[in-house]
Amino acid sequence: MKTEISVVWNKVQSMINGFIALLPNLVLAVIIFILFLFVASRIKTFVKRLTRNRRSARNLGLVLGRLAQGTTILIGLFIALSIVIPTFKAGDLIQLLGISGVAIGFAFRDILQNFLAGILILLTEPFQIDDQIVFKDFEGTVENIQTRATTIRTYDGRRIVIPNSELFINSVTVNTAFDNRRLEYDVGIGYGDDIDLAKQLMLDAMHSVDEVLKDPAPDVLVMELAGSTVNIRVRWWIHPPRRADSLTSRDKVITAIKKTLTENGIDLPFPTQQILFHDQTEQTDGDRSRQREGWPSGKGEVPKPRRITDSLRLIAQKQDGGNSKVDSPTVNKDT
Repeated sequence: MKTEISVVWNKVQSMINGFIALLPNLVLAVIIFILFLFVASRIKTFVKRLTRNRRSARNLGLVLGRLAQGTTILIGLFIALSIVIPTFKAGDLIQLLGISGVAIGFAFRDILQNFLAGILILLTEPFQIDDQIVFKDFEGTVENIQTRATTIRTYDGRRIVIPNSELFINSVTVNTAFDNRRLEYDVGIGYGDDIDLAKQLMLDAMHSVDEVLKDPAPDVLVMELAGSTVNIRVRWWIHPPRRADSLTSRDKVITAIKKTLTENGIDLPFPTQQILFHDQTEQTDGDRSRQREGWPSGKGEVPKPRRITDSLRLIAQKQDGGNSKVDSPTVNKDT
């Protein structure tokens, strides 16, 4: 028993002595690795600073900064491992990574796919930071483009994280891709109104709004003869094309058009419907010997209009086999 305890103690003491002997190298390796982490962070910041004021190279600066940071950290890790383990060689780690690369690729396929898509997005720049985009049901301002995902801030103050692979393979609408943006709105006027006058009044109303650009000039087009209105589409351009500017100009343009049309006697009708009951049409309402409102054409006997009580009595008799009676006043109704 004493012999076994002695053997265990000797092993523990040997491990402690080995750790103490290795401690200076371990401390030196940690210090060097921390130093490389600091240098990598400074390199990334320096690369981003070089491209901060260049919109076209901003995303490329992000890619180069992150690649430089990762490369610097990897070099620091190799050096630290070489200090702690003198027999360690960088080629051994590369060989190990090569052997396990296939397994890692299958295990982290989605992560690698998002990483590659993020690199391509940063290099091709379909959109940039601060752009306002629409992706599926999400719309907002691009906050950050990372190698794994892109984050956007919605207009109601929420953050959406979208995987880069989704952005890369699907359609994305970039509302701020160009300096100017065209907006449009349909206005319905009455059929009895003067179309040319209404169009001119709408143009004058849009020209009175400061946010509407003079070049390209706004225009108006008749688009549809709808059920109750003649629909005229007004179109105007704004700069810059951001969401807040779009809402501001839309509010002012629609308000100005409504006031101008109302002040000049142009009708803005709402949808209406007319329902006709054929068996309650007055005798004086048209010639019933001709095809009209469901009555048969020809010179034969023309049915006279029924009273409401007669119609109710016929319906009740059909339901009860002819035994029901309906007693009510015999006053004719037009409904």
